Amino acid sequence: MEGKEEDVKLGANKFSERQPIGTSAQTDKDYKEPPPAPLFEPGELSSWSFYRAGIAEFIATFLFLYISVLTVMGVVKSPTKCGTVGIQGIAWAFGGMIFALVYCTAGISGGHINPAVTFGLLLARKLSLTRALFYMVMQCLGAICGAGVVKGFQGKHQYTALGGGANVVAHGYTKGDGLGAEIVGTFVLVYTVFSATDAKRSARDSHVPILAPLPIGFAVFLVHLATIPITGTGINPARSLGAAIIYNKDHAWDDHWIFWVGPFIGAALAALYHQIVIRAMPFKSRS
Repeated sequence: MEGKEEDVKLGANKFSERQPIGTSAQTDKDYKEPPPAPLFEPGELSSWSFYRAGIAEFIATFLFLYISVLTVMGVVKSPTKCGTVGIQGIAWAFGGMIFALVYCTAGISGGHINPAVTFGLLLARKLSLTRALFYMVMQCLGAICGAGVVKGFQGKHQYTALGGGANVVAHGYTKGDGLGAEIVGTFVLVYTVFSATDAKRSARDSHVPILAPLPIGFAVFLVHLATIPITGTGINPARSLGAAIIYNKDHAWDDHWIFWVGPFIGAALAALYHQIVIRAMPFKSRS
């Protein structure tokens, strides 16, 4: 009995050195930094969990494109925006699906559903290059299939007339505007991913319960509200590729590079900011 009471006391005092709100954490007493993932991990290729994770990314991205692009089609198709969910509804469709799908797949693959997120986590050495490339391929394939099913529902001519949900830079904005919107939008998303899934922060702030998919989905929602009028909001190269391949019109391909370069730059900046500034990883000395 005494042993159990001691365990309770130890648990109660385990995270006693709380950091005041607005200050940075300066203690390692409550957390051990996991080692960085190896760049190449050949053993993964013979593991069923590796392929199961890829399948999970495929299905999640398939469902993401199916719901989100179908919502876009419904809004564009309506003669009056009062009869549809409108731009706010499109933003909710994207953000809500990310919330649901990250919640469903986080325990299997990490719930990336976005090559830019995968790229950012790769730079932070959270997963191997082997796994990152596999995820990106499966995400793109899932996105193509999801957009293809939407086209099947709409019919070829109607789907083309409605724009196919493809990302393009809107009239009145330059390609530089579109690139900047994609960089900042993806930075917001990937920065939120790092913050919401930071194990050290979870250990330090364990008294503050948080469901990681919620802020991630909300970030996607907010970025869509801001940048749908500029680029239709990509911040996800797989989403942009899937819609562009199925739509397959010249004006969609003219701007398509923006929806790869922008998200990858935004993800890289978010990874660097989180690792170097927020976590001070490269400069941290260990005893």
